[in-house]
Amino acid sequence: MRAVGFNMPQPITEDTSLIDIDLPMPAAAGRDLLVEIRAVSVNPVDAKVRASAPVEAGDHRVLGYDAAGVVKAVGPEVTLFQPGDAVFYAGALDRPGTNAEFHLVDERIVGRKPESLSFEQAAALPLTAITAYEAMLHRMKVQEPVPGAANAILIIGGAGGVGSIAIQLARELTDLTVIATASRPETQAWIRDLGAHHVIDHSQPLAPQVEALGLGSPAFVFSTTETEQHLDDILALIAPQGRFCLIDDPKNPMDLRPFKRKALSIHWELMFTRSLYQTEDMIEQHKLLDHVAELVDAGRIRTTLAETYGTINAANLKRAHAMIESGRAKGKIVLSGF
Repeated sequence: MRAVGFNMPQPITEDTSLIDIDLPMPAAAGRDLLVEIRAVSVNPVDAKVRASAPVEAGDHRVLGYDAAGVVKAVGPEVTLFQPGDAVFYAGALDRPGTNAEFHLVDERIVGRKPESLSFEQAAALPLTAITAYEAMLHRMKVQEPVPGAANAILIIGGAGGVGSIAIQLARELTDLTVIATASRPETQAWIRDLGAHHVIDHSQPLAPQVEALGLGSPAFVFSTTETEQHLDDILALIAPQGRFCLIDDPKNPMDLRPFKRKALSIHWELMFTRSLYQTEDMIEQHKLLDHVAELVDAGRIRTTLAETYGTINAANLKRAHAMIESGRAKGKIVLSGF
């Protein structure tokens, strides 16, 4: 089968940073589904792994942590799906990725594709939807108020893939006032259209801008990017006993001791944790993806697909990685077909 991979970590500008390869067809066992891939999207994790992960000599690593496709075969322990089902999912960090014609994935982290979306539109959603859903509802528990705090959430990096779906989920599943950040006119317009009540500029100090809104101190802060640059502002603006969640990887060690004075809870979200550790509640990802599909089909949230880059091959994936690394992506980049 056709696939795209890499055999050593390199900058995306190198000719062999991603290459077209041919691999044996995998076979489903246990609770695995064998999925024929119809579309994939590209996330920052793809670029991070490509640039840094070692690969054994003579081997290749296939990336890809978002997909929509059709189940072709199932393992003997599968109970949730059958061949012919259209599905969407984000895969696992410790298994081969979705940039291949066929892909194995545990059924417990797979959802039914929204019927109202194309495969391309559906492929834009899983990783970011799982991340935003887990961060807000499972980690910060935003449906439980913080005493005395403004019933509001600040989403830093609102125009990115995670921020774009987080805004929508916060609007549809909570009664929070949503404050989101973006720094360019086009990205600010994007997040307003997605439903943010207030838009502020993360290229400027955040705390004075939040104070100027007159809402009080937000109960929740969800940081999707550049957390270390905003840490002092986050500490200043968040309410006492507030809840703070981040998903990025600050380059320098963060001193979290100042957060003690406000008795803040700090949460790190990684949507791969449940599959990496085969946690008892791993099936929660199946449930939440089905919930997201229901919200989409009811017209309550929409895909965050922003651009399509053509078929799934090394050249087009290199373009997508370069755009992700530029920090100027808005929404999600999707590729489809081989």
